Amino acid sequence: MTAPLIFAHRGASGAFPENTMIAFEEARIAGAAGIELDVQLTKDGQAVVIHDETLQRTTDGTGYVRDFTLTQLKRLDAGSWFAPSYSQERIPALEEVLQWMNRDGNDLRVNIELKNDIIPYDGLEEKVLALIAAYDAEERIILSSFNPDSLKRVRMLNPTIEIGYLIAGVPDLAVETAIRIGADAIHCQTEYALSRYAGEAGQAGLPLRIYTVNRPDVLMRLSEAGVDTVMTDEPGLLKGVPVHHTTRKLF
Repeated sequence: MTAPLIFAHRGASGAFPENTMIAFEEARIAGAAGIELDVQLTKDGQAVVIHDETLQRTTDGTGYVRDFTLTQLKRLDAGSWFAPSYSQERIPALEEVLQWMNRDGNDLRVNIELKNDIIPYDGLEEKVLALIAAYDAEERIILSSFNPDSLKRVRMLNPTIEIGYLIAGVPDLAVETAIRIGADAIHCQTEYALSRYAGEAGQAGLPLRIYTVNRPDVLMRLSEAGVDTVMTDEPGLLKGVPVHHTTRKLF
């Protein structure tokens, strides 16, 4: 039995504010094989790392991400909602993450979720692919989305970059859709990985990456099921590495 790879969901988001540079760096320190993050576009067309389409939950701002420029978003506090000690954390631009990937000692893979299943950001795929190419990072990147049309466009624009088709629950046609859009893997929840469709995905050569797994006993069940990767808020816990909360400023 081969243990699944451990990817940190929005970074080490169980112990640090999600989708911030400190959460990503702490995931690396904890020994994760990769991180998962979410990308949207700003008013001035810049790719930024934030999960929600609105700002209220994870920053001190209000309104939609798309209605603010990168400069405006950079003024927001993206850490105090989690704990006051993280008040200096900011919303990262995707380019910052790609720069971080190129630092010595960083060999993590990065799963970029294109957040375009609710708001259809025009040109998101092209902008993200251009940044990835600029930093020569394609071999370490996985692009995923719940929007199959977006992933089909990614595949049209780039025939080789790795694509993961995101699904929720246990849909009947996930394997067929993944094949149709040229995906390389299915990103799913535990119930799909333990369903009869897991065998269908395996026969189609589509590895399963599972979100979001925070319990070692669930990790064990998924290991026995032969899944490829699990995404977790607690990479230290699943890797058996103690997490030490920190207030240091890393970037």
